[in-house]
Amino acid sequence: MTRLITLCLLVIVSQQLFSFEGVSAKEKMALVELFQSTNGDSWKVAWDLNSPVQNWKGVTIKDNHVVGLNLFMNNLEGTLPESIGKLKYLTHLNLAFNSITGELPKDIVKLKSLKVLRLEMNRIKGSLPTGVGQMQELRVFSMFNNFLSGSIPPTFGELKNLRELNLSSNNLKGIIPRSIGNLTKLEALGLFENGLEGSIPVEMGRLSELKELVLANNHLGGDIPSEFGQLASLKILQLQNNRFKSYEGLQNMDTNQFLVFDTDEKSLNPRFNEIQLQRTRMADTKFEDVDDNE
Repeated sequence: MTRLITLCLLVIVSQQLFSFEGVSAKEKMALVELFQSTNGDSWKVAWDLNSPVQNWKGVTIKDNHVVGLNLFMNNLEGTLPESIGKLKYLTHLNLAFNSITGELPKDIVKLKSLKVLRLEMNRIKGSLPTGVGQMQELRVFSMFNNFLSGSIPPTFGELKNLRELNLSSNNLKGIIPRSIGNLTKLEALGLFENGLEGSIPVEMGRLSELKELVLANNHLGGDIPSEFGQLASLKILQLQNNRFKSYEGLQNMDTNQFLVFDTDEKSLNPRFNEIQLQRTRMADTKFEDVDDNE
């Protein structure tokens, strides 16, 4: 009986120790590899790898799993390891405003619980993952001001819960996929300062929740779709420095709805450029660390 009681106590103690540690060995190792591959010793606030995981800066734990990782502006340098895909319970990942280089890990699309992905203001190169459509819970996908190249995968159109898509200030080329019109919950779309070409897809007229659309500084051409008249929620629209043949598609829009409107067209009647209340180079850029509890 004494041995049985002792065994039970050992089990309880080990469970308590595991609970105190906070996460599984697999998840902890994924965090350690992130620390090592991004020069963790030089972070503004480094992790003490000998202390419990729940004490590490920016790590949020729930039910013994890592659900949040916020290392915004923490001097991360280096590449993201493939093992980041092992943090399968992660819902919020904010590594914005650092000096992360290399390409996105292929396994990042395995983060199927992820709601917020913020990697803006880094030095990440390469293409966007074609498997992004697997991340069905995504609300925010923000990678402005990196060195991304290639085209925008049509699979972004599968992210039906997406509210913010910001790919501004990269080296993206090709067309805007027609599938973007499937993102009926989208509130902000930033594609500013890339090498995008072709016409604006008419399907974008279905984005009835869209409040902010920034397409300036690309190589877009053709006509502005007449379907833009359906974008009744739009407050910010920037189209300047493209190659449009006509702005007639804007005539059905209500000039009173805008806070920011900027085009190269000066002869619109009424003249949209004269109703601006403010002018900004990059209206879709958020430079503060926001709390994305969505």
